[in-house]
Amino acid sequence: MAVEEGIDDYTQDGTVDLKGNPVRRSKRGGWTACSFVVVYEVFERMAYYGISSNLVLYLTRKLHQGTVKSANNVTNWVGTIWITPILGAYVADAYLGRYWTFVIASIIYISGMSLLTLSVSLPGLKPPTCHQANVDDCKEASTLQLAVFFCALYTLAVGTGGTKPNISTIGADQFDDFHPKEKAQKLSFFNWWMFSIFFGTLFAKTVLVYIQDNVGWTLGYGLPTIGLVISVLIFLAGTPFYRHKVPAGSPFRRMTMVIVAAIRKWKVPLPNDTKELYELDLEEYARKGMFRIDSTPTLRFLNKAAVKIGSMDPWMLCSVTQVEETKQMLRMIPILIATVVPSTMIAQINTLFVKQGTTLDRHMGSFKIPPASLAGFVTISMLVCVVLYDRFFVPNMQKWTKNPRGITLLQRMGIGLVFHIIIMIIASLIERHRLSVAREHVLVENGGPLPLTIFILLPQFVLMGAADAFLEVAKLEFFYDQAPESMKSLGTSYSSTSLGIGNFLSSFLLSTVSHITRKHGHQGWILNNLNKSHLDYYYAFFAILNFLNFIFFLVVIKFYVYKAEISDSMHVLTEELKVMRLKSSNQEESRE
Repeated sequence: MAVEEGIDDYTQDGTVDLKGNPVRRSKRGGWTACSFVVVYEVFERMAYYGISSNLVLYLTRKLHQGTVKSANNVTNWVGTIWITPILGAYVADAYLGRYWTFVIASIIYISGMSLLTLSVSLPGLKPPTCHQANVDDCKEASTLQLAVFFCALYTLAVGTGGTKPNISTIGADQFDDFHPKEKAQKLSFFNWWMFSIFFGTLFAKTVLVYIQDNVGWTLGYGLPTIGLVISVLIFLAGTPFYRHKVPAGSPFRRMTMVIVAAIRKWKVPLPNDTKELYELDLEEYARKGMFRIDSTPTLRFLNKAAVKIGSMDPWMLCSVTQVEETKQMLRMIPILIATVVPSTMIAQINTLFVKQGTTLDRHMGSFKIPPASLAGFVTISMLVCVVLYDRFFVPNMQKWTKNPRGITLLQRMGIGLVFHIIIMIIASLIERHRLSVAREHVLVENGGPLPLTIFILLPQFVLMGAADAFLEVAKLEFFYDQAPESMKSLGTSYSSTSLGIGNFLSSFLLSTVSHITRKHGHQGWILNNLNKSHLDYYYAFFAILNFLNFIFFLVVIKFYVYKAEISDSMHVLTEELKVMRLKSSNQEESRE
């Protein structure tokens, strides 16, 4: 009995300690280990958003860049921030594992933050101060100054590429899917993960932004750098409590093997019985703490990779499980594409939304509100909506749908997409009103501040937070949940990839629309003087784009097949592991 209890205490999902030894769930993992990861993320988000929230204003006010150029530099950098996790996920899954990839990337991240703080602090690394209303009249930053500043930004981006896809996955790895209680805890992990990290975001978008606007950029960037160092130290302090997944090999290589094997055998007929396809023994998966996946009828062509023809070459013959893992990753790509347009909308928060705020009355008594601090309302709105969703919406929907999540992840994402359509319609109407006030007070030509409170922008910020509570949380959980066990880091990177592509798309659209609307002597929609611009037209264009994207999403989800529930496989593998370990224990006892 004692032997069986000891066996039950070992994790059964293949997790180990840093030395590769099996771990006990009573000693490692669970919410104890997750607490270090969550606290890390609070500080790290403070560091990242301490830079990104106000970056467009630093580029405008200190480096003297125009509206389109500064906004595009921000979205290109943020796009890189969100794209590099693909590389980080690849390195983690194929070579170093999540823990060591994260640690090395953190050192690069801190180096970039430190160099960035120096670049905004030393007088020789920035152009002289300019108080002209039109930045075109100010002295441009030199090549060296720009080189140092952007070198720091992109070094930071490389660092985040190794931390972003791995930190949330490390957190999720602390719960054993083979253990019913821990599996249930993981269901709410992503909601509370997002809830916790946004406390750091809120601090950055309020306190740090205020410091940057009113005290100085040295302290405003220095504090996030110190915060990042603290966050890494906190993460390292939790090392004795973490469970680790062993690198399962390059997911790209495994997927490529399946595609190549299927193509090489494209003339080979598929057997009528899927049991005739090549598959490893159950014991092989049980030994590695992995799941065996049964063959599915979707993407049937790839099943040819598992047809036996005599050769055991891994580029000619792949197991059914390997084929199904590849299918799972490929099936999610249309969903990934459908999340790109809303990611483009999110890019407006730290660019055009902030630029709008600079033209409005920011006084609240004697206190002057930093334009970028309105983004704090996105965070507050999201925090409130996540709590309401988790505590009220889900329990009530469970009674109707019998779904443990209340509604499916794709339904939750769909609600978020609808929010984005509404947001852009409202943003267009608000901007239309702002421009009418500029005309009434003859402030169109000089671009002066309007006698209109900055809080008229509040609806678009608050609704953006509500949209995030539905779309962004569901997106992160969906790509993690639907990714195969051996490719969780890559699955998580899908979420960040959509944000990255969305930011690059934002740069492309802004440049293209600005260029096209200035042809044939027209004034153009996006100018340095926002009072002469037509952001209302631009936002209306976004509303139409969101509507078309929503139609595309509805078509995509109609054909999407959820990854099969693997509870039965978990039970089978759990019993198999118990039998194997009991046999091992009995053999040792007989030897004694």
